[in-house]
Amino acid sequence: MSAKVPVRAERRENPAARKVLGTVAGALAASLLAVCLPGRSWAQENQGSIKISFVSFLSGPASGPFGVPARNGAEVIVKALNQGALAAPYKTKGIAGRKIQWKFFDEAGGPQQQVAQYRQLVEREHSDVIIGYISSGDCKALAPVAEELKTLTVYFDCGSPTIFEDVDVNPHYVFRTGPHAMMDEAALARYTVGVDPNVKTLAGIDQNYDWGQESWKLFLAAMEQLKPGIQVTASQFPKLLSGQYGADISTLLTGRPDAIYTSFWGGDLEAFILQGNARNLFNGRRLLLSAGEPAMYRLATQIPDGTVICARGPHGVFAPDSKLNRQFRKVYHSAYGSWPTYPSYKIAQAILGVKTAYENAAKAKAGAAPNTEEVIRALANSKWVGPSGPVELALANGHQAIQANAIGQFKYDRAKGRPEIVDIKRYAARCVNPPPGVKSIDWVHSGFKGAQCD
Repeated sequence: MSAKVPVRAERRENPAARKVLGTVAGALAASLLAVCLPGRSWAQENQGSIKISFVSFLSGPASGPFGVPARNGAEVIVKALNQGALAAPYKTKGIAGRKIQWKFFDEAGGPQQQVAQYRQLVEREHSDVIIGYISSGDCKALAPVAEELKTLTVYFDCGSPTIFEDVDVNPHYVFRTGPHAMMDEAALARYTVGVDPNVKTLAGIDQNYDWGQESWKLFLAAMEQLKPGIQVTASQFPKLLSGQYGADISTLLTGRPDAIYTSFWGGDLEAFILQGNARNLFNGRRLLLSAGEPAMYRLATQIPDGTVICARGPHGVFAPDSKLNRQFRKVYHSAYGSWPTYPSYKIAQAILGVKTAYENAAKAKAGAAPNTEEVIRALANSKWVGPSGPVELALANGHQAIQANAIGQFKYDRAKGRPEIVDIKRYAARCVNPPPGVKSIDWVHSGFKGAQCD
């Protein structure tokens, strides 16, 4: 299936954007004060509501491309829910008749700092639900803590498959409402072989931590299955958030690969594209971005035409045309002067999954407020629809989402001054996600046994 989806380039500076940054800074300051100052806790001040703590990057190089769009997406959804203004099937106010009280906390600082902050959110603030986290390293560190503290915790991003395949193998309190990296790499490999059937050589550059290592391993394994004999000319693993890639680019240039793959995201991805352009790294070869969609607005004139772009699911410009999606995009753009990218969509579907579970649990109790265990039972193995379309918790005993995927190629329309995604192909959820009980790498090595592709 092919399509052409025009999108409007993000404005570089505008009063709305500056207002958002001020709002984020204010929210962060308020969050820190809530944790640090003595007196009545947030929980004590908001009895009878649903108290959700959101966590995402509000500072550092990941904040602009990822953390702030996620924060903004959450704000759009929460405000609409509290007003009873969201499109069907989410017209009822709040969650199970209770108003949502929410705060956003910064994910910056690394796993050790996030574990300490998580304990504060549970033990001092008495959060009913914690929704958050982008870094796979943070998610791996927090999963055992969430199980220990018996707090419903929903990862809206965090791509490493190892979280449920190796770390939290029998999850109870932890859920992930977005698919993991296997979906990205299986779809990207299928797309690459489809558009470049004669590709013979491949290079990779990925961040040296769980997400980067797992993504490259899975993508390379998928390419070896779909294109036997493909050769790797370089495999680079610079430090996370290093921002300088001169030596890595020299190595990539020396190998002269047909295609360059990266799972870079945030500031690292933006720095790599700018530095690669300066060295003509992408001339005459295909660039493959497994998490590249947020950069298409911010670097609209810098990304090479023909770059293969993923949005870690059918998010952003890949999202279906529905009343819910149209409302989400309109309200988001009106508030922030830019279009929502995949972090915005992924946190939106996490919130709506929690709302659905709470309300199904309350319905089973004839409208009475459910406890955490009842919500967990309702959330496990559940299905719902977000702005990106259907979501299903089908893996990890019903705690890990699967979703369809969509991939296309970047093109900048210079006459219109805006980026586009063209030649879009869509992949069914069970085509690019492993079956239940099968580890991702084992599924690839089996030749994608059981894949249900059109």
